[in-house]
Amino acid sequence: MSHRNARLTVHGRRLLVERVRSGRPVAHVAAEMGISRPTAHKWIRRWRSEGESGLTDRSSRPHRTPHRTSAPTEARVCRLRQDRKFGPARIGPILGLSASTVHRILTRHGLNRLAFLDRPTGQVIRRYERDRPGELLHVDVKKLGRIPDGGGHKVLGRQAGRATRSNMGFDYIHSAVDDHSRLAYSEIHPDEKADTCAAFLRRAATFFAQHGITRIERVLTDNAWPYRKSFAWRQALADLDATGKLTRAYRPQTNGKVERFNRTLLDEWAYIRPYTSNDERSTALDSFLHDYNYHRCHTALGGQPPISRVNNAAGQYT
Repeated sequence: MSHRNARLTVHGRRLLVERVRSGRPVAHVAAEMGISRPTAHKWIRRWRSEGESGLTDRSSRPHRTPHRTSAPTEARVCRLRQDRKFGPARIGPILGLSASTVHRILTRHGLNRLAFLDRPTGQVIRRYERDRPGELLHVDVKKLGRIPDGGGHKVLGRQAGRATRSNMGFDYIHSAVDDHSRLAYSEIHPDEKADTCAAFLRRAATFFAQHGITRIERVLTDNAWPYRKSFAWRQALADLDATGKLTRAYRPQTNGKVERFNRTLLDEWAYIRPYTSNDERSTALDSFLHDYNYHRCHTALGGQPPISRVNNAAGQYT
């Protein structure tokens, strides 16, 4: 890769070749371009042997690495990482390797961060993203304790807050996230019964249709009873002409986009500041969702908000 002060870019190498082909000496052309004669001869040789493709940058990685750790040893490093979840400092002494060498091996095989692994099995988690909005909708419910009037323990302190919290019950935040665009929709309900889930799905479909996602093809949920057994949920899917999909048992990463949204929901709405009442927290949800969908930057979307991905896809498929 050429750096910003490079004397020769791909364009400069073409210019070098053209001047030499015109019959001028290589030494003269090198001098006026501010490069050495060996460098000029190197690019001329590459052009003569490989043509235009020889003028592009190539990897500086060596063809052979005689001192690289053997494949069986690397396999043992990977096995200890996946089976025992050991880090470089623990794997190194077991195999007689330095921690830095172990870290390079783990990085080479994509195992350097435990977040990349499925904790129960040790397998590398395969990330996926659907090709277009509406192809897959993730749905989940997050349960939150209600806040008593006057505030809970974050406002009153741990002991006083515990006394006011008794028998307050829970709020159930139903959320739907589009797999491709990450556009999100949430509602707060007093339960997670089948009728509630079905009605939420219909309203979520209306919300997505208002934002240009007029067709929901599949809906992915966990294995909660309303999604597996209820007639109301199946009827809602049928009304939308959508297919219901369930995650594998004990594999929340399959539904990971809405699980990650739930974490953002807690960090940037539910726990971002002390609320003095449950109504105050509930009212703040609309503001959070607007910011999430229209303004919040997403690393998975190249720093853009979800609505930009929806708009881009609309332009692509129209």
